[in-house]
Amino acid sequence: MSDVTPNYYYTKTLDLSPAEAETRVHEELEEEGFGVLTEIDVQATLKKKLDEDMRPYKILGACNPPYAHKALEAEDKIGTMLPCNVIVQQSDDGRTEVAAVDPVASMQAVHNEALRPIAEEIRDRLRRVIDRI
Repeated sequence: MSDVTPNYYYTKTLDLSPAEAETRVHEELEEEGFGVLTEIDVQATLKKKLDEDMRPYKILGACNPPYAHKALEAEDKIGTMLPCNVIVQQSDDGRTEVAAVDPVASMQAVHNEALRPIAEEIRDRLRRVIDRI
């Protein structure tokens, strides 16, 4: 079931544990040509650094190398917006939400038309990931 989507991310709530959802996200990202470059366990980090308890929440930094290369060739500072983040978090109702950034929305501040088709392709690939999990 897809939720109403604001204009900067795509989301889906699942009847899976966060670990099961994360496994599915990794599989679907790989299917669309992405690798996960970074994985931030926000729950563990906040516990370690602040001794704060938080629901399971992970940020996965997804990268599609051919498209990242094209984006960097078009705009050398675009690395400030890479990789594309996907979150996996436990909802208050015990379900798991997965959300992916919309790179078209996040790159609107960059006035470089050469980036638009690259961002649109990545947006479409990330949307398929969310739709299929």
